[in-house]
Amino acid sequence: MTYFRLTCVAAAAVLLVACGGSDDPARGALIDPPAVLATLTAAQIDAGTASSGLQPISGKAKCDVKVVSLNYATAGAKGGEMTNASGVMLVPAGSCTTAAPLLAYAKGTDVQKPRTLANPQDSETFLLAAMYAAQGYAVVATDYLGFAKSGYSYHPYLHADSEATSVIDSVRAARNAAGTVGANLSGKVMFTGYSQGGHSSMAAQRSAERDYGSEFNVVAGAHLAGPYNLSGSLRIPDAIAGVQFFVPYLVTAWQKVYGDVYTDVKQVFKAPYSGYIETLLPNPTMNYTTLVTSGTLPAGTPNQARDALFQPDFIKGSQTSTTHPLYLAAKKNDLLGWTPKARVLLCGGAGDPTVPPSIHQQVMKADFDSRGVTNVASVDVDAAIQATFGTGGKAPTDPASAAFATYYGSYHGTYEPPFCHAQARAVFDTVK
Repeated sequence: MTYFRLTCVAAAAVLLVACGGSDDPARGALIDPPAVLATLTAAQIDAGTASSGLQPISGKAKCDVKVVSLNYATAGAKGGEMTNASGVMLVPAGSCTTAAPLLAYAKGTDVQKPRTLANPQDSETFLLAAMYAAQGYAVVATDYLGFAKSGYSYHPYLHADSEATSVIDSVRAARNAAGTVGANLSGKVMFTGYSQGGHSSMAAQRSAERDYGSEFNVVAGAHLAGPYNLSGSLRIPDAIAGVQFFVPYLVTAWQKVYGDVYTDVKQVFKAPYSGYIETLLPNPTMNYTTLVTSGTLPAGTPNQARDALFQPDFIKGSQTSTTHPLYLAAKKNDLLGWTPKARVLLCGGAGDPTVPPSIHQQVMKADFDSRGVTNVASVDVDAAIQATFGTGGKAPTDPASAAFATYYGSYHGTYEPPFCHAQARAVFDTVK
């Protein structure tokens, strides 16, 4: 199976004047006319899924898929801000004429500022086309604030409220574009996302049900390998895989949103990183690989990378103090405590070294259970991942081996997503 890495040009954006209120009618308005970039035929999609090995999971395509670019108005991370975000709409076409549910997708962590999902060649876009749009779902996926055509000055990474508005406003934009691009929408709305997107999609479902219940007929949510328990994740003694990307991204974004995570960047980051870390991510030219190979971010084991990058007192404080400013910011963005009205699926793999289910998925499910929430299911796809990618059907166990490094280095970004998307579609198929 070809790896679908979630790696995670920029146009001058239109900034809109805020009219006030979270239900501002400008939100979701189309800034540019939606453009059909390409139509992927069912045969082309089948050829891609067959050559990549995805087809046993996705199934054969039932529909052609139009790939449509969107540029829409949305809110910023702070009250009263209006800006824009771009994204993609995938429209079932060809023989598929039945009214389609609209699936709002939130992507995984991205460090490449120019990247847009409105690209027929993008592997994540193709995965969405094969798994959902070619099966009769209309899909809309945001690029988020601060990416691609967005004129927002930064990306508010793992900031639940702005993630939610970016996703919800993408649904509005898709509805506004539907007539122009030949999309026949049923009115049903579903939310899903992977990794950061799992956090985003859950925040969006929470907001859609809580704040816009009369506007959106939410029928299900499937939140995949998401970091729902951010404050809890600060307490673990060992660093996660990818710590040198994800944690500085989070710290600097929350500083921009809240203004009180630190008073001096040198209190948090060691030199030379403190000199440029606040403007590093997302990056206009570098990707995950080149950020490390260039020396811009540290290499090494997760703990080595963490210790090279961060001041030890800052890390210790965030691990131990309930009044530490990073911990308090994390509490604001935890997703524990909400009660979904529509059916929810949580999915992940037990071996995930980046978003450990024991810290996030299992804690989230236990939180639902503790409050008597009965419409949430939790699935572990680790056995399928081991059987497909492990050595002899099992995960390699020697930490010094190349097989171990490859397996766990690819687990979260490559192996896990298709299996969780298959679980998500199985849920959506029951309510579409």
